[in-house]
Amino acid sequence: MTAVGQAQVEHAKALVAAGRLNEALDVLTPVVANANAPWQALSVQADLLKRAGRLAESAAASQRLVAVRPHSVPARHNLASTLGDLGRAAEAEVACRGAMTVGGDAPETWLVLARALQAQSRFDEAEDAYRQALSRRPGYGDALRDLSQLIWMRDADLEAACAPLDAAIVASPAAPMPRQIKARLLEYAGEAERAYRTLVAGPLDGPGELAAAQACLMLDARRALDHANRAAALAGGEVAAIMVTQAECLLALGEAEAALVPIEALRAREPLNQHVLAFQATAWRMLGDDRYGRMYDYDAFVRPYRLETPQGWASLDAYLVDLAKALHQLHTLKTHPVGQSLRGGSQTAAALSESDDPAIQAFFQVIDRPIRDYMAAVGQGDDPLRARNTGEYRIQGSWSVRLRPNGFHADHIHSNGWLSSACHIELPPEVAGEVREGWLRFGAPPGLPNLAAEHHVQPQPGTLVLFPSYMWHGTQPFGGEASRLTLAFDVVPA
Repeated sequence: MTAVGQAQVEHAKALVAAGRLNEALDVLTPVVANANAPWQALSVQADLLKRAGRLAESAAASQRLVAVRPHSVPARHNLASTLGDLGRAAEAEVACRGAMTVGGDAPETWLVLARALQAQSRFDEAEDAYRQALSRRPGYGDALRDLSQLIWMRDADLEAACAPLDAAIVASPAAPMPRQIKARLLEYAGEAERAYRTLVAGPLDGPGELAAAQACLMLDARRALDHANRAAALAGGEVAAIMVTQAECLLALGEAEAALVPIEALRAREPLNQHVLAFQATAWRMLGDDRYGRMYDYDAFVRPYRLETPQGWASLDAYLVDLAKALHQLHTLKTHPVGQSLRGGSQTAAALSESDDPAIQAFFQVIDRPIRDYMAAVGQGDDPLRARNTGEYRIQGSWSVRLRPNGFHADHIHSNGWLSSACHIELPPEVAGEVREGWLRFGAPPGLPNLAAEHHVQPQPGTLVLFPSYMWHGTQPFGGEASRLTLAFDVVPA
């Protein structure tokens, strides 16, 4: 690398250290524009693009880097990781195996490989890869979490899913992480009390106190607040996740004024934090503040759109049959993942926007018009939704959920979105009834039974519902014998 190129790379690193990420990328642009760009510049560019959330560009830079340095294990590993983040699972697998052929054997590479295999529904191979990662680093938290969750989703066998975690707890009884992972698994399996007991069976560090607060919030809000306050004391400074949990505990205790203290501090620091926005709205509702109605304006902000028939299909009904068939083929797991809203069903893992199935590809073409119509309808403004409306967008994540009878979505928000969605593909007959079985509901914060849902939308096959990501939403349980199939995605401004 020339002295000039070296100086520009070092300048870019200095800008990043000063928090000026976009300027750093601008400095690197002329360096990497040359077909013979130095590998050091490509490496820094790929890293900075990934930090900026520009994953496709980061992957392209990593591919250039691998071409220049084909024997670099880190270059191949980083490419695999970014491809995995993009949902390009087959390509991520190829990149992982390429790293391994040139000597890569780190547990991190085995973890990326395992996730790529799991995204391709090759579950036996994925489980083996997770165990390979753990054999290289016993107690590796990410691998323990993903392995136990895979076992849980495959078989809905809670004790089998807990087995690798129990082994890790026995091996390192003072280590808090395996207990935290197990507790979260138990919580999402419906065993909240057992989850809490698991956490407090050993010493609690700061993250452990926070996990204990979250685990017992629905059981004892006062005790949960004590745990959250201890987590804050151990953190030695303001931590957003702890402050949100403190606010949630105070709301559960009916102390809305007190909850606004951490909420408003976080709003100043993190104005786009969707959880903070949701809890701020909840506090306003509890206090009778008029600002709640403006933020949760269901008539303006919850909008259904009938999909147009994609090219290549004779009718929307014919298209929905093909789309449902494609989605059902992806639902190869038995039960719900940890950390998601659904209960009693399955959720796809790979980003559907990256699918090469014609019916799924067509979906992402026909949603463009509804998204643009929504942005035009809500317009500009100074509220948290309208203030971000640039008129352009990109898809942030995409997945399908298949709920079994008696399944439902717990009330939640989407922390990584700006707009969120639910598109109903295949529905049980019960949704046509008068008791709102399987309906989409809005405005019911979890853990606050006195604040009931305020708005309902009856699902219709082929209807896409768009709404703000900060808006509490869930579904009513439904009976019968048929499943409820949806496709959803989040949108962020571009």
